[in-house]
Amino acid sequence: MRLFVGDDWAEGHHDVEVMDSTGRRLSRARLAEGVAGIAKLHTIIGDLVGDASDEVEVLVGIETDRGPWVRALVAAGYTVLAVNPLQAARFRDRLGVSGAKSDPGDAHVLADMVRTQAHELRPVAGGSARAEAIKVGPVTISV
Repeated sequence: MRLFVGDDWAEGHHDVEVMDSTGRRLSRARLAEGVAGIAKLHTIIGDLVGDASDEVEVLVGIETDRGPWVRALVAAGYTVLAVNPLQAARFRDRLGVSGAKSDPGDAHVLADMVRTQAHELRPVAGGSARAEAIKVGPVTISV
C-alpha cells in the first residue's frame, strides 16, 4: 500500500492532502508549523494505515528540500520528494485552466504529482548532521 501526501507549506502552516493510489482524497488538513503540526500529520497517516503500518510506503511531495519539517518527515521514514515550484505550477496548469492558486489546491496538485510522477522527482536524502547543517545554512569549518 502507498499513500501520497502533498504538502504546501507557508510561513506558519502546512496544507496537506493525502491520496490513495487511485487519486482519491483520503484526508485534507491545515497544520501548524512545528512539533504540533508534524505530530498531527503522523496521527492522520497513522489513522489511515491502522495496523498495516509496516506494509505502507508514504511519499510526500513538498516544494523544499531543507528545514526542520523536512528533516522530521525523513526521520519518520517517509519518502520525501522535493518538487521545484515551477514543476508544480506547470502540473497545476495541466489539471485546470482557471489559473487560480490556493494552498489546499496546491496540496492536491503536489499529492497527485507524487502519485503520478514520483519517478521523475528528486528524493530528499537523509544525511549526516554536517550535511544537514550545510543545507540549512552556512557553516564555519576550522582546519
